[in-house]
Amino acid sequence: MPQLNIPTISYLLIATALWAGNAVAGRLLVGSISPITLSAVRWGLAALLLLPFGWRVFKPESALWQNKKRFLLLGLFGVGSYNVLLYLALQTSSAINVTLIGAIMPIWMLFIGAVFYQTKPTILQMVGALISLLGVGIVLSRGDVTSLLSMQMVMGDLLIMMATILWACYSWMISRPGTSTERQWPWADFLMAQVLIGLLWTLFFDGFEIAAGHALIDLNLWTCSLILFVAIGPSLIAYRCWGMGVSGAGPTIAAFFANFIPLFTALLSAA
Repeated sequence: MPQLNIPTISYLLIATALWAGNAVAGRLLVGSISPITLSAVRWGLAALLLLPFGWRVFKPESALWQNKKRFLLLGLFGVGSYNVLLYLALQTSSAINVTLIGAIMPIWMLFIGAVFYQTKPTILQMVGALISLLGVGIVLSRGDVTSLLSMQMVMGDLLIMMATILWACYSWMISRPGTSTERQWPWADFLMAQVLIGLLWTLFFDGFEIAAGHALIDLNLWTCSLILFVAIGPSLIAYRCWGMGVSGAGPTIAAFFANFIPLFTALLSAA
């Protein structure tokens, strides 16, 4: 039974704070490294750092090989597509705008839960989701909600909308173990499986960026520091915390914590 206690709240707040940092770092890296290459380097580093803890995933009896289709989707939704779309969105939209649009996640979480997992939303959850949507609208319109009708969305806004839908799918999937033994699977192995599959998807997407001649990487102390941060904080630590938070609170309640990401982003951007 989902429970929202102090440890669960802490896990979800840590994850959202780190993802706010990811949006700011991604925006700062625009012009220094191309978006899909950034995602590939990020997850390549994350896989190397996680390898000493999750190496068992390579064993033939690992649950990864027994649930290949499941992990192909987990890696695609949560690691591959979501992060590629996020970094692409930051090319044309601001970090605050990207995280504000991402804050409508509760709407998608309720919708996907109802359609694909037969989980009917409660009245309180629907009211909360509508309040979240209204809050995002007020901030984006600077208080004049009627101006939303004349607003023009840039490509980055549409990309982060797509990324949010995929993340909602990912969150529901990790809350529903594929097998009875998956819940007892070591956390490092479970995360390693996602990172490896997600890295393969990202390298596949990166091939198109390279073929188009848009790949770029300019390494210096500043850019290396930012890349190392996104490989450790928003990748390994945040994904682990989000997994524990979703397991404790359930995907629908966890989605409401996405509203903290724009707040943390604004604070970090100002700093």
